[in-house]
Amino acid sequence: MPRVHVHPRLRIAPRPDATRVATLALGLAALIAATSPPGRAVASEARPNIVFIFSDDHAYQAISAYGDPRRLIDTPHLDRLAGEGMRFDRCLVTNSICGPSRACVLTGKYSHLNGFYNNTGIRFDGSQVTFPKLLRAAGYQTAIFGKWHLNSDPTGFDAWEVLPGQGIYYNPPMLKPGGRTKHHGYVTDVITDLSLDWLSRRDRSRPFLLMCQHKAPHREWEPALRHLDHDKDRVYPPPATLLDDYSGRGPAEHRQDMTIARTMNDKDLKLTPPAQLDADQRSAWDAYYEPRNAAFRRQAPQGADLVRWKYNRYLHDYLGCIKGVDESVGRLLDYLDREGLADNTIVVYASDQGFYLGEHGWFDKRWIFEESLRTPLLVRWPGVTKRGSVNADIVSNVDFAPTLLEAAGVPVPREIQGRSLVPILRGDTPADWRKSFYYHYYEYPAVHDVRRHYGVVTDRYKLVHFYGSDIDTWELFDRQADPLELRDVSSEPEYATARKELEAELARLRSALRVTPQDPPESEIPAPRR
Repeated sequence: MPRVHVHPRLRIAPRPDATRVATLALGLAALIAATSPPGRAVASEARPNIVFIFSDDHAYQAISAYGDPRRLIDTPHLDRLAGEGMRFDRCLVTNSICGPSRACVLTGKYSHLNGFYNNTGIRFDGSQVTFPKLLRAAGYQTAIFGKWHLNSDPTGFDAWEVLPGQGIYYNPPMLKPGGRTKHHGYVTDVITDLSLDWLSRRDRSRPFLLMCQHKAPHREWEPALRHLDHDKDRVYPPPATLLDDYSGRGPAEHRQDMTIARTMNDKDLKLTPPAQLDADQRSAWDAYYEPRNAAFRRQAPQGADLVRWKYNRYLHDYLGCIKGVDESVGRLLDYLDREGLADNTIVVYASDQGFYLGEHGWFDKRWIFEESLRTPLLVRWPGVTKRGSVNADIVSNVDFAPTLLEAAGVPVPREIQGRSLVPILRGDTPADWRKSFYYHYYEYPAVHDVRRHYGVVTDRYKLVHFYGSDIDTWELFDRQADPLELRDVSSEPEYATARKELEAELARLRSALRVTPQDPPESEIPAPRR
């Protein structure tokens, strides 16, 4: 059995307290002021602008540049971004759930250090160091529009307008410093309009950070009206594991509640229309869905046929939402072109995590398994990153903060746990780049009943520990021999050496990352809403 090769190096430093945060920000601002011409920050032409486009639950399988064999959708604007920059094929998230992923992006730190473990009942500590705060202190204009989902007001931004909670797709209310407002229209378009309006009114003498963060394609996957007929009633090819029975794996996979077969409800399946539609929107909605729903009720499919129908309806709706996101990316790229900004602007596209598009019979995320763990990442940096390049290194959402700080010439705080991708974007992966990755999911009990687990990921293996009040099991997967992750080999003798090495590496990572020995108790997480 081949040995597990890992690298021992991690940059870890103590977490700052509130005083250190304030001191760091003030010290950085003073440094910028002392080294800049009077009356302005460092010259904007010397520092790139940053447009960070972030979607919610966007599976890499649903970007045509990633080449999913099902060829689910064409995404010309995202493909343009990949063709003009770098496509990352192994970008992994630390905790595959919406709010915690966003906290990791902002802070460059794992959930146990930034304090935001799960989506339920936790408020993000906005006093801690975030990369937008540091960019702002260094003279950048900063703005965020769209999904926030951290149960607090954004900090570190000159302008913000965000969705309350998960937000809604049609006619969304939003929060901003002056209070609550309501927009008419489709949420992806609204967020894009707000982003473009801010860009048009910005101070053109200073560099900027724009974070355009979409709700789409989050559940319940409600497409824009113009995209209801986007696929012309296509019948989508199913994944090989659509009817997975979870044999060969342990109790965690059997006890979950996130299957297309059992878990999807009438609202998910558009058998019930959204409540927020106005009369004209409802008319267009019903004109598309009601004849198809009537045909479904007449046919009354059962068993595997019903699962396939649900899968097809799910993909129609989910991919329709992606059409809107792709159009948004195109609008932002076109603006940069028109304004002559493209050559000095870094454009990043990513999602808060991956998502299941029927693999293992699932939707949603949460697991250490591939479709959940891996998120799309596309980066265009003209003059720095080779056009059309592809990278297979293990990178992560905790790497975003140090990357953007280094690109802007801002010192990276030592407490950040990620590593800057700037060398990789220049085409030169450091010799000591990570060969192993730590993952930790905490949100249980909660919707979908995915048990708490942590594990270590390498190019070949995943060793995972499911734990809690009702479970204590280990599983090992060999992705080289079993790319669909269907067979736990943790007890097989020929994998004994690999398991031992992975256990040692997992212990090393937990120590180096200063993982807290105790999680928040299950009693502190609200019971799931059904």
